[in-house]
Amino acid sequence: MARVLAIDDDRALLRALRVALGGKGHEVLLAGTGEEGLATLALRSPDLVVLDLGLPDMDGLEDCRRIRAFSQVPVIVLSATALEDRKVAALDGGADDYVTKPFGMAELEARIRSALRHGRPPTGSGDSRLVVGPIEVDLVHYEATVAGKPVALTARELELLAFLARHAGKTCTHQMLLRGVWGDVYGAEAEYLRVYVYRLRKKLGEKGGRMLRTLPGIGYSLDAG
Repeated sequence: MARVLAIDDDRALLRALRVALGGKGHEVLLAGTGEEGLATLALRSPDLVVLDLGLPDMDGLEDCRRIRAFSQVPVIVLSATALEDRKVAALDGGADDYVTKPFGMAELEARIRSALRHGRPPTGSGDSRLVVGPIEVDLVHYEATVAGKPVALTARELELLAFLARHAGKTCTHQMLLRGVWGDVYGAEAEYLRVYVYRLRKKLGEKGGRMLRTLPGIGYSLDAG
């Protein structure tokens, strides 16, 4: 199982997370402020962070940006607001997922499993090297290149690119991408894709970015032609 760091000022919620996630075999570390969370992250190296946006000492978005300054650990944001612009800001700030309070522990645990799967190199059969035009994805070393030049992608961005590359030239709907990359508990969070596709296009540069086509109201396609 995993070492999970929960950062939240709601002590009752922290206790509930420790009991629920601990019951699933996870080691749960607790922090009540953003600064305490950053210190625990640096000292204890958790496998995943569950981060509340309403922290007493700093905005959770700032905490997420500071985490991303030195770590690629998967981050699941918790928030009491379901506003789309808040979700987009969290995802654009480096979060891997966004869960709205109140939430079910079973759903949160499923999202933790999904984040952990996509934060680790894949195992099992299948193509380990995907090539579409100048884009190459190496799934053994978890690396991507465009025209031979390395591209710095997060694990989730690489999984998204790999999914599109496996189905190059084909239409990948929003639901296909969400379930294929994020997991079965997803399917309606289209704002996730908008953020990740935007970031992916920027990182792929002019040569690779123009290959990633938007199909309005449908999904996306990676097309070498």
